[in-house]
Amino acid sequence: MSQYTSDADGDKALSPALRPVRGGVSALDRATASLDAPLAVVDLRAFDANADDLVRRAKGKPIRVASKSVRCRALLERVLARDGFAGIMSFTLAESLWLARSGFPDVLLAYPSADRAAFAELTADPKVAAAVTVMVDDPVQLDLIDAARPSDGPGEEVRVCLELDTSYRLLGGAVRVGARRSPLRSPGRLAALARSVVRRPGFRLVGLMAYEGHVAGVGDDVAGKPVFSRAIRVMQAAARKELAQRRWAAVRAVREVAPRLEFVNGGGTGSVQHTAAEAAVTEVAAGSGLYVPRLFDNFRSFSGRPAALFAQPVVRRPGPGVVTVLGGGYPASGVAGPDRLPVPYLPAGLRYDPQEGPGEVQTPLLGAAADGLRIGDKVWFRHAKAGELCERFAELHLIDGDRVVATVPTYRGEGHAFL
Repeated sequence: MSQYTSDADGDKALSPALRPVRGGVSALDRATASLDAPLAVVDLRAFDANADDLVRRAKGKPIRVASKSVRCRALLERVLARDGFAGIMSFTLAESLWLARSGFPDVLLAYPSADRAAFAELTADPKVAAAVTVMVDDPVQLDLIDAARPSDGPGEEVRVCLELDTSYRLLGGAVRVGARRSPLRSPGRLAALARSVVRRPGFRLVGLMAYEGHVAGVGDDVAGKPVFSRAIRVMQAAARKELAQRRWAAVRAVREVAPRLEFVNGGGTGSVQHTAAEAAVTEVAAGSGLYVPRLFDNFRSFSGRPAALFAQPVVRRPGPGVVTVLGGGYPASGVAGPDRLPVPYLPAGLRYDPQEGPGEVQTPLLGAAADGLRIGDKVWFRHAKAGELCERFAELHLIDGDRVVATVPTYRGEGHAFL
């Protein structure tokens, strides 16, 4: 399968809303027949099925929902109403405050912040301070929070979580596999910072997080790359073993300092079942597995149903086998490359023009399926990543079968661009 070509033909678990019916028209097309593209949708049956699969893989441990992969309050509320889900993992402090004020009672900020104005709000508002936990991996971050406290007093107690570096090191550290996140790698360094937190007035150490992105976010069954996929599986197996031992030691070291630690968070969509199996972990995180963007097609351990898609309208027919749609150049974050691009999904068989690719204001698409499209028809795409799609659209149309049952705002639709 070409990385530039529609992947609908090869999907193992195609959602009923996406299956072509009656002359090649999908239920999704029928549901949105009265709506003009560009537009974005979430197939609720696929979304709920994906949520059920995450709960199955978590094996009884609660799942904290990664908001950056959802970016829609209505869908955060929907998934948190289901058994097996508890709490939000946010991505900026401003977002955390907004979610807390919106009524979400448990918000873990997954990244350290330098937002002094937001820290001032956090330490001045008892409701928000009780709901939000901030991430710390350096004592200087504590200084920053203290400097933002109200001038007339210490303000509210700040809930703190520490982050353990999860990267896999080889050859004495000369080779690193995994993201550059926390500088806290050893249980000893983690415990030292824990002591700094518990001794410092105005802070309470409540959690520990360790996100193994090189396992949770890297597919181990890449189509057409069997040798590469085997190498990934070997690396991930070794990395999981090393991390499980180090995480256990880190949790034990931190609990000696803070016996009332409330949670130990780990994992992500691609590693839920492995991380949940560790006795030291009390909860797992996941978000992308609800929408199942194209980067999550390459895992052996689970097969999700694509739930979030966007449609662009055909606006030109330059010649036989070619149509042009409006816009569509929505690359995902990360190392630039073809795998970061959205893919044309329905109708099946469309591909990008290699000389143009997906464009800012127009995108030519090639393939025999183009000859069956008319100006005004929709072409459906899958984004490479999950929540970033919502930065392009103000609303999501929620699909149930062949009907739009609700239209809800994204973060952007509510006037927020947190990052």
